[in-house]
Amino acid sequence: MSSSASLRLIKKYPNRRLYDTRESVYITLVEIKQLVIQCEPIKVVDAKSGEDLTRSILLQIILEEEAAGTPMFSEVVLAQLIRLYGQATQGFMGPWLEQQLKWIGEWQAQGASPEAWAQYMSAWPAPTGAAFVPQTWEAMQAQMKKNADQMLNVFGLKKP
Repeated sequence: MSSSASLRLIKKYPNRRLYDTRESVYITLVEIKQLVIQCEPIKVVDAKSGEDLTRSILLQIILEEEAAGTPMFSEVVLAQLIRLYGQATQGFMGPWLEQQLKWIGEWQAQGASPEAWAQYMSAWPAPTGAAFVPQTWEAMQAQMKKNADQMLNVFGLKKP
């Protein structure tokens, strides 16, 4: 995540309470979610054993988000993800998805409005019309092609 100096250490106690060691207060999953949204590097450890629980806490937050409102992942997507486990692609999908999400986050940070996202998604695979900035679409297409080419190269399906 980041250097340990800026890392926010959260201890999970047997009573399921989460303790923020920087602020010296108990916090909730909702507050951990806010730290993640604010790009605060966190690490959650078992208070007794020191075992790293960060992934399980992040997965728990995702599970609660999926159950609470409009899910991000359809049953089809979840089933496809499950099918990837144990396959040759398993080791490559995590980093590939991470890069895709990083790229989407960067695009969003540059001011992509909800309207721009809606237009992008509704016009898939190729947005048209004056409202969508052509340079943005071209940059997105180029990045997606580059990412897909890199993945194909890893599997030896395309020459570099």
